[in-house]
Amino acid sequence: MTNVMLDPKVPADATTVPAARSAVLDDAHVGDIKGALGTIRLDDTTPRHGLSARLRTLLAIIGPGLIVMVGDNDAGAFSTYGQAGQNYGTQLLWTLLMLIPVLYVNQEMVLRLGAVTGVGHARLILERFGRFWGAFSVIDLFLLNALTLVTEFIGVTLAAGYLGLPKAAAVVLAAAIIIASAFTGSFQRFERVAIALCVGSLLLVPIYFLVHPKTSQMAHDFVVPGMPGGAGQLAAVMMVIISIVGTTVAPWQLFFQQSYVIDKRITPRFMKYEKVDLWIGIAVVVVGAAAMMGLTAAAFAGTDGFGQFSDAAAIAQGLEDKAGRLVGVLFAIALLDASIIGAFAVSLSTAYAIGDVFGIKHSLHRGVKGAKGFYAVYAGLVVVAAAITLLSNGYTQGLMTQFVQVLAGVLLPSATVFLLLLCNDRAVLGPWVNGPRTNAFTSAVVGVLVTLSLILTAAVVWPDITSDAILWIMTGCGVAGVLVAGYFFLFGRQGTKEDPIDRTGREDWRMPPLETLAKPAMSTARKVGMGALRAYLLIAMVMVIIKIVQTALHH
Repeated sequence: MTNVMLDPKVPADATTVPAARSAVLDDAHVGDIKGALGTIRLDDTTPRHGLSARLRTLLAIIGPGLIVMVGDNDAGAFSTYGQAGQNYGTQLLWTLLMLIPVLYVNQEMVLRLGAVTGVGHARLILERFGRFWGAFSVIDLFLLNALTLVTEFIGVTLAAGYLGLPKAAAVVLAAAIIIASAFTGSFQRFERVAIALCVGSLLLVPIYFLVHPKTSQMAHDFVVPGMPGGAGQLAAVMMVIISIVGTTVAPWQLFFQQSYVIDKRITPRFMKYEKVDLWIGIAVVVVGAAAMMGLTAAAFAGTDGFGQFSDAAAIAQGLEDKAGRLVGVLFAIALLDASIIGAFAVSLSTAYAIGDVFGIKHSLHRGVKGAKGFYAVYAGLVVVAAAITLLSNGYTQGLMTQFVQVLAGVLLPSATVFLLLLCNDRAVLGPWVNGPRTNAFTSAVVGVLVTLSLILTAAVVWPDITSDAILWIMTGCGVAGVLVAGYFFLFGRQGTKEDPIDRTGREDWRMPPLETLAKPAMSTARKVGMGALRAYLLIAMVMVIIKIVQTALHH
């Protein structure tokens, strides 16, 4: 383990001391790992041998991967997966299978960045790519998270409305719970609340069996891709697919997990356990998403409501009509649970990012007095989102929910590009940098995400776009991707020999302080790429806004 220095400014917990020459920005981020299900002391360097010892260690580590994944199945996810199931049956289930490796690779990279660097995602972007991209990442995250948080409270109002509870009181109570759970000054207490909410998300499983979807049809659609609808519906279908991508692999997840890993004090020594935690979370989120699509498809198949999605409350009513009041109530409770845990994660990701960039104390290990700015951002965001929800009407809320998921989908490529660049920065990750297979896969993912955005753009300009036109777009993007890959393969290594990465001793390797790192060289290729990324973001965001305005005017 790294030697530590005692610091008289550290709080009463004597184990929260900063490592010598550490890049960690808040000294509360170093010390005992105090998880919801166990504790690992800072001075515990005992090798983990035997199933019992490894299981206890895993229980102490579990949290970041599980919470970020379950938080992903939030109110927006209920709306998105519900829309897919109600309007298209189970024909879009295959998108979940395709997203599993994307989920793992993206989140594995950020947990590696968090454990190795001790510095949050926003701060790394600021330091390694300059003020413009640092400011863009924070402003983009702040605005998108604020809108996402509104959708969480919309979920609360929909659940409360179905259950016959006063909507205003439900929103105020939910906001109070979200704020109070973080204001205890104890990371362990917060995580216990979050884990309990994760367990609550499993309510979708008994609902699934009570509704009895066709398992054979679901299994087929999960592994066999299909595109529902005719030429005139392709634009709407692509909007739903991009929404599924945006809600399943959301940009806030990258910022949240990296900072939460740091706040939990997880180091490279426990990387294997954290990867298991991530796989557990992915399993839970995919099972939940598939269950939502399946039970919604079963509830509305052969009814007048099929193809007429409105909101999650209508789904609860459809489930009641199909299988009884109990099923509808369970679904509403699951929606309420998902909205609260989603609000936890989204609010925290914003507060962590602001703390990182502005250098203020930002840890759940600290009480309110020890991190006033951090808690002010967290609570302020929750209060503002709750107020906006109470002041908006039903149609505005539905449009906002769709807008947030689609916007997250088109912004994801830029977030993935920065993640990929950081994970190839040897000054940042040293022996933990990406290998060639991870780089190849992630580059392909970026290409697919950009392709989806271009298809969305085409669907906005030409609403009656045909399948052949979409195929041409995909072919063109594929050819461009092959040409770019060929260029880097042939010319990217000029002047250098094969440089295999030395992974020895990496469990003890941590990133040095940021101010000691040499700035990355801005090659011509990188400058061109960053300029293209700016243009992509501008065009994609304009097209999403146009599509949303068109939808509103058509209504």
